[in-house]
Amino acid sequence: MATNTQAKSAIEVEVIRKATWRLLPFLMLAYFIAFVDRVNAGFAALQMNHDIGLSQAAFGLGAGIFYISYVLCEVPSNLALQKVGARLWIARIMITWGMVSAMMALVVGPYSFYSVRFLLGAAEAGFFPGVILYLTYWFPAEYRGRIVALFMVAIPISSLIGSPISAALLQTDGWLGLRGWQWMFILEAIPAVVMGIACLVVLPNGPAQARWLSKDQVAWLTEKLASEQVLARTSPLCLSEIRSGRNDDAIRRGSAAGKWSRGVGPILLAASPWPATDASACRCSIAGRNAEPARQL
Repeated sequence: MATNTQAKSAIEVEVIRKATWRLLPFLMLAYFIAFVDRVNAGFAALQMNHDIGLSQAAFGLGAGIFYISYVLCEVPSNLALQKVGARLWIARIMITWGMVSAMMALVVGPYSFYSVRFLLGAAEAGFFPGVILYLTYWFPAEYRGRIVALFMVAIPISSLIGSPISAALLQTDGWLGLRGWQWMFILEAIPAVVMGIACLVVLPNGPAQARWLSKDQVAWLTEKLASEQVLARTSPLCLSEIRSGRNDDAIRRGSAAGKWSRGVGPILLAASPWPATDASACRCSIAGRNAEPARQL
């Protein structure tokens, strides 16, 4: 009995180690690119606003329009992700947002700026919760908090590294007749498209398709996640309820909460809202795939 427990523990450690090193660096790089593409308009404004006649008020409106479409499209994107699959949908998001981000080089005035920013928000919507869902395919509930925290490290890294890169690309002013801000949008959009294509090759759909896991490791991880899904069926917010539409308001609250606070948002996106009337409510992924009962207070 002790030998079996030790063997299972060794398998667990090895599975988590492999999944962390095989998946997390790639996903962190993707999130890094997402944040660079999201905020690079602020650097472009140093040249772009004068070139296309954009006032400070118009620029602020365009920057905010991104989040309007982002919020409006996030729930439909999450639901589509459940139908299509996380790997394919994450790839689609990255490729489309890269293409739209490159279109920022073509804006000629306030209205084209507003339109492309709106499209960019719609294209990028669902990326973060999509990655969170994908992580639930690989990590049992007890590991997800630490894994999501590591994943979120990409945000400060994007500011530390991405800002100097954006500023440097502005110095390409005049190449092939394009302004520096146009080159910045084009060159920073290319990695998103490349990473989107790479998603289809690098990211397995699930443990069963991972060549770097042995059969015993796949069996352990599948069994572990399946046992957590059994617990999910006894929780207040279940996948069957999400599909039937009875908890659509809960999904929307979880998505909106992610925009409310960068600190609290990741937690609320990784876990569904707790019903105020039930002290023993479960913690569950926003997609409804996994859950575990909260400890009694």
